[in-house]
Amino acid sequence: MSWAFLRDLLSGVNKYSTGIGRIWVAVVFIFRLLVYVAAAENIWKYEHDEFECNIKQPGCENVCFDHFFPVSHIRLWALQLILVSTPSLLVVFHVAYRENREKKHNQKLYKSPGEIDGGLLYTYLISLVLKTGFEIVFLILFYKLYNGFQIPHLVKCDVRPCPNTVDCYISKPTEKMIFLYFLVATSCLCIVLNLSELSYLICKYSVKCYLKRYTKKHRGSTSDCHKSGTISHRRAAAAGPVHDSSLSLPLNAEGGHEKISPLT
Repeated sequence: MSWAFLRDLLSGVNKYSTGIGRIWVAVVFIFRLLVYVAAAENIWKYEHDEFECNIKQPGCENVCFDHFFPVSHIRLWALQLILVSTPSLLVVFHVAYRENREKKHNQKLYKSPGEIDGGLLYTYLISLVLKTGFEIVFLILFYKLYNGFQIPHLVKCDVRPCPNTVDCYISKPTEKMIFLYFLVATSCLCIVLNLSELSYLICKYSVKCYLKRYTKKHRGSTSDCHKSGTISHRRAAAAGPVHDSSLSLPLNAEGGHEKISPLT
């Protein structure tokens, strides 16, 4: 199986990820993808041929193997890697849409193409939620299919066409269990990284949005006060000085103002 497309996909998303996102890409690429290709695939390669039962009843061995291993560990792991990495395509498509839009309008429409903002932020958050959901679903699926994260040395099978309860032996159970634990550990680590990045982005842009609104509101109130003060000053200047006519009248003997009779 060729994993070149998955590798290129993870490398492309790495440019638009945060520091936590880059750690997630490194974990998926090194501790999951390379381990799968280099080691795990060979361990489960001949699991059916090496599954043995202590009876030669035709069909009994195949039925018992299908009963205890309805889906191969390695194929389920490969499906998990593909589905967990697929949400990153949303980010790639969104970035391609941005670049195509800028090319169509022949101008720069986005201030920081390599930064997560605007609609790209929501796309990135959705991809994180989907990746976390896929990880959790596959962990539950592994647990349900194999009755816990265990690979026993011996299993007892009484499924027809087996005539009675037979003992079946799994090859290299200890080695397979080690890789199964490694799978569970890396999945849990990826879940923690995804949740951490999701919380970080939500907190970061919530604080950024709050500060932006606060600054805008503060500037608006300051400009309103300045505007009202300017209007009051202009009105006072337009009204001119106020004169009291009573101050210019002469006083009579009783201390009151003299009345000025009209001229005849």
